[in-house]
Amino acid sequence: MKIIKLSHPHHKVNQDFDEMTLALGYFDGVHKGHQKVIIKAKEIAEETGMKSAVMTFHPHPLVVLRKQKEIDYLTPLEEKIKLIEQLDVDLLFIVEFTEEFAALSPQQFVDEYIINFHVKHVVAGFDFTYGHLGKGTMNTLPEHSRKQFSCTTVEKQTDHDRKISSSLIRETIKNGDISYANKLLGRPHSVSGTVVHGDKRGRTIGFPTANVDVPDMYLIPPTGVYAVSLTVKEKEYKGVCNIGFKPTFNKEKELKPSIEVHIFDFNQDIYGEKVSVSWYKRIRSEQKFHNVDELVAQISKDKNDALQFFVEKMY
Repeated sequence: MKIIKLSHPHHKVNQDFDEMTLALGYFDGVHKGHQKVIIKAKEIAEETGMKSAVMTFHPHPLVVLRKQKEIDYLTPLEEKIKLIEQLDVDLLFIVEFTEEFAALSPQQFVDEYIINFHVKHVVAGFDFTYGHLGKGTMNTLPEHSRKQFSCTTVEKQTDHDRKISSSLIRETIKNGDISYANKLLGRPHSVSGTVVHGDKRGRTIGFPTANVDVPDMYLIPPTGVYAVSLTVKEKEYKGVCNIGFKPTFNKEKELKPSIEVHIFDFNQDIYGEKVSVSWYKRIRSEQKFHNVDELVAQISKDKNDALQFFVEKMY
């Protein structure tokens, strides 16, 4: 997959590209609804002998238009790139979302970012909007096309009458319903981070953990204990994870919760390694215990619950 990063104004012209089918969207999460749009574009490209392409935007429009400093991304840009690449498209356009870009009229956007890129077919979701104040819609796109391309609108994708959307998935993750979020995503929700030194208390009670420092831009589930997998050096291991503030040991609440993964059947030094944590099921909420023995007993139960989950998941 070739990646083309663009800032407005760009200097690309029609002759720079082969004819292509283009999937349009912000695609945070690359969830089941997004996948439907991208796969449809890919199918049309294959049927017509054109290149398949995706156009997405960065940063999130809310950062630019509403000056919202913090956005909890389901998939920060690098993760989004990896997921789109897995869908096996030929080209990925990443357009820098700026105030100047947002000010383009719908016709200017179509002229400069679709027609000018040799696009012959556009695929987008039913609620995709473009141009200043989102005045361009899938209903107006044929008019703005200047008869240079055709388009396909992908209907609303639902689960139990609820629209599959990035907003719904964010809400679901924030509520701790990881299993349902994963169903909507079509895969486990994952975050990436670096293994850092912690207080090393886990090893003293028989449950050594990898303390994962995750950048603030990621959306992490609420505090609690989860069945997870951890991928390090391209190999995946099952485990149980605690997200929280360790109230049994800490009298004062820290600024952000720690993410500590006890990896099953694992005995390697991975300090400083980049890892990915995938969430599968919330086992329980965070608790404060009266003593270490109570804590150890509960961790043993949590571990067994996570192991049982993965055994059942395999069959």
